[in-house]
Amino acid sequence: MARVPIIRIGQVLIATVQEDLRDRDATALQEDLIGELERSGARGVVLDLSVVDTVDSFLGRLLNDIALGSRLMGAHTVVVGIQPAVAVTLVELGLPLEGVHTALNAAKGRDVLRGLIRAEDARVGASH
Repeated sequence: MARVPIIRIGQVLIATVQEDLRDRDATALQEDLIGELERSGARGVVLDLSVVDTVDSFLGRLLNDIALGSRLMGAHTVVVGIQPAVAVTLVELGLPLEGVHTALNAAKGRDVLRGLIRAEDARVGASH
């Protein structure tokens, strides 16, 4: 089983997939991310899929579930590095990836997260 390393930088967790994910690896990633969000209180997740060449409906749904689980834990999710063939497959499978933000690479993904966190802080500040 290939574990996906998860590192924390400030308020953000970065999970970099290093090889194609099998179903059990993807499920372990979901559990690890949710557990790390609970422990760390991080407010964002960057999920780097740069090396993933293929996805199926299970992995597509799991990406949705990761974003939903992260949101329930108070964090935003940005998926980065999606290969063109993977994007096409996700569209063909009819998987909308609701709540999943995307960016070209990890640096841009962190920028997206910073913007989402700032916007959330502004909304919370304005409501008090």
